[in-house]
Amino acid sequence: DTEFCAYIRRLLQNPLLNSIMISIISLNAVFLALETDYAIKLNSYLADLIIISIYTTEILLKFYVDPLNYWRSGYNLFDVLILLIAYLPYTIDKNDIKHYRTWDIINGFQALKILKLISYSRGMRSLITALGQTVKTVIYVLVLLFLLMFIFAILGYGLYGDPETGDSKNWGNLASALFTLFCLVTVDGWTDFQDELDQYGFSASRAFTIVFILLGFFLFFNMSIGVVIMNIQDSTQNYERELKAEKQAALRAKKQAILQRQQEEVNMLMHQQKTSEYKTFSELVEDFKKTLHHSDPMVLEDFCASIPFIDLYLTSLDLQDNTVYRLQELYYELVGTLNSILEDVREKSVLPPEKDMKS
Repeated sequence: DTEFCAYIRRLLQNPLLNSIMISIISLNAVFLALETDYAIKLNSYLADLIIISIYTTEILLKFYVDPLNYWRSGYNLFDVLILLIAYLPYTIDKNDIKHYRTWDIINGFQALKILKLISYSRGMRSLITALGQTVKTVIYVLVLLFLLMFIFAILGYGLYGDPETGDSKNWGNLASALFTLFCLVTVDGWTDFQDELDQYGFSASRAFTIVFILLGFFLFFNMSIGVVIMNIQDSTQNYERELKAEKQAALRAKKQAILQRQQEEVNMLMHQQKTSEYKTFSELVEDFKKTLHHSDPMVLEDFCASIPFIDLYLTSLDLQDNTVYRLQELYYELVGTLNSILEDVREKSVLPPEKDMKS
């Protein structure tokens, strides 16, 4: 059972399976789009059953692999919710006139099945995370914007909402004033509202409109957009760092595998040195080099930490020390020989003058 569970886990993590699921979800989207064309009126009942069965199998496999941690993931809960919505149309008889409207509404919610793409796209998940982090800050900005609109709505009602001399249609009560300010903050048809105030003789209302648009649109509205962009940028940077870390981890794992294989090969060579016909390790290495190819990977880093390499390195140092000691002895012998030659030359150069003095 443990081996089968590990096999299912590897299967679920296989990129090929993710590509297949993305293709199935895209195919489901195509079927949903064709059902909305009354000229085609595609009946995809059998295709829907197959797709829903695939979704169900996937969820059951994920639950089988990790039943405890499965419910801790928000994306898994979202997938279960989508699956329950997908089963709802099969619990209602669409031929019944009483439930036809209900079935039509539930069938419209089947478009939510396309949102399963979020679970298979890390980029989409990072954007969802960024939006979730942005909600709190955006709510504060919207509350400040509502307070600003409430204040200006009271001012607009008092200045321009008189039912006899004012614009009672747009400023006659608090609800109308808030709706007018909402149109102004979105800069949608604000010139029409200003023209109506000008027709009633409120020429000073232009300053009121300009100040509110500057505060509501250029300040608060753009502030909320800036907060969203900043959080999305941070989430994108985190996503890129995660991808980089995963690539580095995969590279380290590959390097460790190659290093382990090289150490095993060295150990095997050391064992063969003791049991084979080779006299020295260098002869064994030379024979091993003949079996290498130019495409064989080699990892040189951290190889010096292996015990066989240290043993070989210390042996090489001992040989170098022995060679240096012999060179030193040869140097001393050369120095002694040269010194003797120099003394003989000096004696020969001094003898002729002594003979002249005796004569």
